Amino acid sequence: MVGYRITPADIDPLLEGLAILGTGGGGNPEWGRAILEKDLAAGRELVLVDPDQIPDDSLVVCGGIMGSVKTLEQWSIHDLLDRWEKKFELLEATRAMERYLNRRVDYVVPFEVGGLNTPVMLSLAARLGVPAVDGDALGRSAPETQMTSFLGHGISLTPMPLVDAKGNTIIVTEQVDPVFADEIGRWMVTKGGGLGANNHYPMSGEQLKQAVIPRTITKAMEIGRAVLAARVEGKDAVRRVAEVMGGKFLFRGTVEKVEGEDRGGFYLTNVWMSGEDDCGQARAHMVIKNETMVLWIKDELKAVFPDLVCMLDPESGRGIMSVDIEEGKPMALVGVPCHQRLREGMKSPQGARAFGGARYGHPELEYTPIETVVAAIPHKTRKEGSFGEDFPAVYWGQQYKISQGPRGTRS
Repeated sequence: MVGYRITPADIDPLLEGLAILGTGGGGNPEWGRAILEKDLAAGRELVLVDPDQIPDDSLVVCGGIMGSVKTLEQWSIHDLLDRWEKKFELLEATRAMERYLNRRVDYVVPFEVGGLNTPVMLSLAARLGVPAVDGDALGRSAPETQMTSFLGHGISLTPMPLVDAKGNTIIVTEQVDPVFADEIGRWMVTKGGGLGANNHYPMSGEQLKQAVIPRTITKAMEIGRAVLAARVEGKDAVRRVAEVMGGKFLFRGTVEKVEGEDRGGFYLTNVWMSGEDDCGQARAHMVIKNETMVLWIKDELKAVFPDLVCMLDPESGRGIMSVDIEEGKPMALVGVPCHQRLREGMKSPQGARAFGGARYGHPELEYTPIETVVAAIPHKTRKEGSFGEDFPAVYWGQQYKISQGPRGTRS
């Protein structure tokens, strides 16, 4: 296989960047580290290919592991990885997709960028003997399977094979409601031992190139290298994150209160902070559904999903997981516009429903681009890349070319 091969030297910057892009979710980076190190030690090749290089007639699939943080915490990292050498539900779900479509998978694309959920898809690609796409469906992490650029651009989530820890397999062949398959998956995991996996969004290479958020994995490495360098140089790592991502520092302070609530049929976490923004003393309020969904500062709306609110350690710039938020925790917030393709996808009826405020308990909220409410985030767009779209003038714009020959073959 030809492409960019991830090496041990890439692991630290990759995981730093993935944790920041995860906006509080995407899985624990230390789990991601263990996965990548084990795969490399086993001689597996972790290969990335640029989306532009993928043939139009390729079969590309997406997927991920399912399960709660609490369930994962019941396992040691190494025990679970040893188990996955014998029974890897994500691989089983992908094989089920191949049987259903009567065709072998050519490429794997991550669902999201996150500390665990990206490495686990890289591991899947390595085990299949195919390359992984340098891109994903969001450019961040999100709490639900239908929250993707793929769905918004008309790519069907189904067929969606689901495999639980007990070995049960269900294939959702069609859905009328865009959230149906995801809810079936959650029910199955609850009944099937708390862990499982899915495979979804089967698409052609041509469809992928129209809908993927491109080059997010190599971008995560760039973000990570910038943060690591800022620490070594004694510079403000938070401001460096804002700079390299084309975003804006929003807030720095301390968590005052953390409160869970059932709202609109979902369990949400409300976080209140006291500190300062660029104008002086301020208070902030975030709604989190695994990832950051909404941010208010001084009671003014500042960011709405799917725009990114990256939660960072104020000193190191390291991404903070939502499960680690507690009273007294210092935290800094950086806002970044989401990729234009997510915004385009939200204009479709399915996309509007999938991303709408009703999915995180605030149906009254309409999406407002972050650059319209936060000063100093550029409004201008620029033509870049070979997709021919106007991208926001933020970190998505740069082109990361990776040479790649014919599609990968199984080893």
